[in-house]
Amino acid sequence: MEDHNQDLEQQINIELSEEMAEGVYSNLAMIAHSNSEFILDFIRLMPGVPKAKVKARVILTPEHAKRLLGALKDNIRKFEDIHGPIHQSNDDGPSFNFPMSFGGPGGEA
Repeated sequence: MEDHNQDLEQQINIELSEEMAEGVYSNLAMIAHSNSEFILDFIRLMPGVPKAKVKARVILTPEHAKRLLGALKDNIRKFEDIHGPIHQSNDDGPSFNFPMSFGGPGGEA
């Protein structure tokens, strides 16, 4: 039984290239799903420009999507405990108007 617990506590070495470590900026996320996966498209939307580019796409299993949701909630709570509440702008006004369909299955962001 002890050997089994030690196996579960093994560490994973994660490699992060210099290019990947720079990251990409995204100010919009579109989420779609099928019966077997969640698709997260991270988009950079520039003011006054009618076209936006997907900068990264992440495809997750439903189980991993739920784990991501939990981890994000936990990190937002920790952030707000230190820095105070995150205030959301009113993004549903007339200046924030873009097509909600990118040709894939529907979802919400």
